[in-house]
Amino acid sequence: MRFSAFVLLFGLASAVAAQTVYRYITPDGRTIFSDQPVPGAKLQGTVAPPAPPSAAPAPAPSGAPAPALSGAPAAAPTERPAETRAQRLREATAEVEAASQALAQARAQLDAGKEPLPGERTGTATGGSRLNDAYWARQAANEQAVKDAQARLDAAIVARNAAL
Repeated sequence: MRFSAFVLLFGLASAVAAQTVYRYITPDGRTIFSDQPVPGAKLQGTVAPPAPPSAAPAPAPSGAPAPALSGAPAAAPTERPAETRAQRLREATAEVEAASQALAQARAQLDAGKEPLPGERTGTATGGSRLNDAYWARQAANEQAVKDAQARLDAAIVARNAAL
């Protein structure tokens, strides 16, 4: 009886460990990990299940020195993973802020550039005028600047979310 209970319990644990977890990003920028679809969120990928714990330590690569068995602490790495992660997050957040400002400036430039500048009108035979190619080229450049700034912001948000 105990053996069958053990087998059943082990089988359930294996099934849970092998379950796929998906990473979603909500419209407000939050990251959600779930095994089911999240309404309104964008799928970013899957997360690999953690490796099962091992009773024995991994063997050292050939040529590597054997670990010391004394009670002395191991040498600390020069930088901690949490500090590295926090630094990446600060840098990614700063890039999101800079990209947001660049997008706001590009949109302001687009709005301010609607009025034709001197030399961007061409006279017509009836005494009127029309907008010439210089005006339309400037408008296209302003619109492209907004698109580029939006792409930069989108990439910065993805990078920041990855740093979370």
